[in-house]
Amino acid sequence: MNAISLLKDFERSFIGFDRVFNEIANAQSNYIKSIPSFPPYNLKKVNDKTYSIELAVAGFGKSDIDVEMDGDTLKVSGRVNQDESNYLYKGIAERAFSRQWKLADSVEVKNAALVNGMLKITLENMIKFQPSKKIEVIEADIENVKNEKQFLTEEAK
Repeated sequence: MNAISLLKDFERSFIGFDRVFNEIANAQSNYIKSIPSFPPYNLKKVNDKTYSIELAVAGFGKSDIDVEMDGDTLKVSGRVNQDESNYLYKGIAERAFSRQWKLADSVEVKNAALVNGMLKITLENMIKFQPSKKIEVIEADIENVKNEKQFLTEEAK
């Protein structure tokens, strides 16, 4: 059974997750092929609510890096003005880059800090715990529903 057919099976049991399932199916076919490899990064789960993305951006200054949210996509890009010095050897990659991550609706970017050549972006999942609750079944007003179909097999009166 492939991942897409498995997702279709799950869709029948999870209500309101349509967009999430579509994103996963699209990622499998398109996104994985186009993942860039520069700059290297770490994805870290700090605790149940907090995540961090750490990018190795040696040679980039604060003004060379842009971090922005575009809908549900976190985009990080960098561009360094090339130094015209006469290098005998240049081993630090200062090429332009762009990386992006899809974030769940409940995830917010808290901050981004550049420390010792590492860009650290802190994310927080804002999902609130919903305790169990009893849903009261009310008695319908017979006069208001008299002319409406009650079941799919009934005909309207």
